[in-house]
Amino acid sequence: MESLEILILYDNSSADPNIRADWGFSALIRTGARNILFDTGADATILLANMKYLNVPASTINTIFISHHHFDHTGALSTFLHAQPHAEIFIPQSLRGLRRPEHIFHIDGEYNFDEDIYSTGELKGIEQSLFIQTPAGFVLIAGCSHPGLEYILPVVEKHGHIHALIGGLHGFNDYRLLADIDYVCPTHCTRHIAEIAGRYPDKYLPGGAGRQYRFPNKK
Repeated sequence: MESLEILILYDNSSADPNIRADWGFSALIRTGARNILFDTGADATILLANMKYLNVPASTINTIFISHHHFDHTGALSTFLHAQPHAEIFIPQSLRGLRRPEHIFHIDGEYNFDEDIYSTGELKGIEQSLFIQTPAGFVLIAGCSHPGLEYILPVVEKHGHIHALIGGLHGFNDYRLLADIDYVCPTHCTRHIAEIAGRYPDKYLPGGAGRQYRFPNKK
């Protein structure tokens, strides 16, 4: 696809005083054909309020992608499905118990659900990541990177160059793995944001609810 937009809806920090910050992560990914809700954060009240402020009606979401079962990524899912029960939902194989979705796909191995949109599959039995092809390379979106970037990145790199990485990285500190990625936006649970920004000031993009980026990035 020519470009995609990523709007952070839910994060530990906020880029706007009118947008609430909270422990968790959610982002809207606009690809043209799909409006993908990546994770839902922990609290439906916060997610829906932030979406309203950012002018993102629930009715415009046609796809939901859940990275892993932890509450800070799924807490708002049930409530959101009341507002938009018709979206396709792609969840890890290990996540069970959803009752309302009309179109639900359990993802185990690597999965291509559109021409340019892929799941890494549920790595180490806990988490899947999303990666999307653009003219500059792939944009990789991760929830928490629980399997470790050393396992996530090779799944994407076998398809081509990684243009951008956005999402939670937890305690990741093997910074050399970021050397060939054009842009990095560490969010949510990432412990070493300052170190990443300090080592790679030209590729660092700040996170926070309300931040919006278009890829390929022409910074």
